[in-house]
Amino acid sequence: MKLNIKDTYNRELSADPNRNNTRRQVFGASFSYATPRVPSKPVLAHASDEMVGAIGLNGKDKESGEFLQVFSGGKVMGGTEPYAMCYGGHQFGNWAGQLGDGRAINLAEVVHDNQRWALQLKGAGETPYSRSADGLAVLRSSIREHLCSEAMYHLGVPTTRSLSLILTGDEVLRDVLYDGNAVYEKGAVVCRVAPSFVRFGSFQIFAARRDNENLKKLADYTIRHFFPNLEEGTKEGYIQFFQEVADRTLDMVVHWQRVGFVHGVMNTDNMSILGLTIDYGPYGWLEGYDDNWTPNTTDAQGKRYRYGNQPGIALWNLVQLGNALVPLVEETKPLEEILAGFREKYAEKYMTMMRHKLGFQLEKDEDEEIIGDLEKMLQATETDMTIFFRKLSYFGRQTKTDGHGKFLQPVMDAFYKPEEVKDEVLKFWREWFDKYLNRLGNEEATDEERRTWMNRANPKYVLRNYMAQMAIDKADKGDYSLIDELYQLLKKPYDEQLEHERWFVKRPEWARHKVGCSMLSCSS
Repeated sequence: MKLNIKDTYNRELSADPNRNNTRRQVFGASFSYATPRVPSKPVLAHASDEMVGAIGLNGKDKESGEFLQVFSGGKVMGGTEPYAMCYGGHQFGNWAGQLGDGRAINLAEVVHDNQRWALQLKGAGETPYSRSADGLAVLRSSIREHLCSEAMYHLGVPTTRSLSLILTGDEVLRDVLYDGNAVYEKGAVVCRVAPSFVRFGSFQIFAARRDNENLKKLADYTIRHFFPNLEEGTKEGYIQFFQEVADRTLDMVVHWQRVGFVHGVMNTDNMSILGLTIDYGPYGWLEGYDDNWTPNTTDAQGKRYRYGNQPGIALWNLVQLGNALVPLVEETKPLEEILAGFREKYAEKYMTMMRHKLGFQLEKDEDEEIIGDLEKMLQATETDMTIFFRKLSYFGRQTKTDGHGKFLQPVMDAFYKPEEVKDEVLKFWREWFDKYLNRLGNEEATDEERRTWMNRANPKYVLRNYMAQMAIDKADKGDYSLIDELYQLLKKPYDEQLEHERWFVKRPEWARHKVGCSMLSCSS
């Protein structure tokens, strides 16, 4: 197994001189050296063939003992020095100080086909940033991260990727419900992959400590390697860098809203500087469309990270990043202008995205009202977001509305309680569809062309929480077949895949309140 290792982060940035693996505050450094914990009996549960190839390996490498050892943490590759990254962050709106990679260890960076990939093990043991935690991860959360990373990529959502999912053979103590009833679970390690794992919090920690030397060094490093079109080391370059980060973050969140993904814990340390979805913890997918839904039990009361608030939180987080860059820019006005532009751009991009979901190719003044009314109607009675938008393409310009609801037949499967679609609710749906069908009359495309276009914006298959939980339950018994079945299914989320129609259904009632299928904790 041979990788083209080209490390930069731990070669060009400041290292923590203390090599002892003790929990501590780390000053004047972007990282601390850390060695992964050796697992007792690693077993490969699944690997992404795409990512195996992307980093320059092949199927034979994947089956080798060396692959198992390296990506479980059991062997350090020659010429590499694994490390944990130092960063800070705001958690639930409050400055938390130093955070860092408490259970993630970066193995190395590799370059293949002119693409740089950082390889990072999650759940590989303690680091100086672990605080009171053990640095490990359990099988259930690792399956969720592995599958969702790859599923999001194929949905067209900017994301980190996942190379492999390996059981460690060790047991990990976790209190999944935070109710004092901790139990032992199977341990696992995910090798997640991205061009870089630099976060908003990577800049925040230096700004908070007034360490402008390392703040500048990190900014110049990031621009040099990941924004080569910008000029490093200049005020204008830093301003343009912030603009690029804002634009990428905007694109990412618009995609989240498009597919109904809720991150669940949008702390600034969970925001990628490259605009990638990172840190798949208590995430979830909208089952019933609900602006106020959050999958995170910790956020159940405040709902800070609810679906409808994700764009606002993205902007709030960008404000914090902008504050961290002020020492480099030396004024706030250009950063404030970028933040103001974010609001305007989001409104425009959201409308464009929703037009695509509704099959509108033209821009019309009434679109904002049609979209706003639809968002209200989807919450009038519990309506599955994925099924509704996918089935909406079956409405044609010749559809006739009636007073008995027969016109709703194409989307009836999306309603969790179809018996509630009556009286005032039915009246409002009829009024909305009258407007929608009239609006479609302004489009030049045929119904068939429009359906094709809509189906590119509206996935048929997403990784619903109950699906992931079914894979977890099987894997806990040593059966990893459902992991691969879902992995293969979610590689083509926009295709009909009629042989997999059983996954194109509403969340089953048994999953409504089942642990892992509705809301989740951060315990993993």
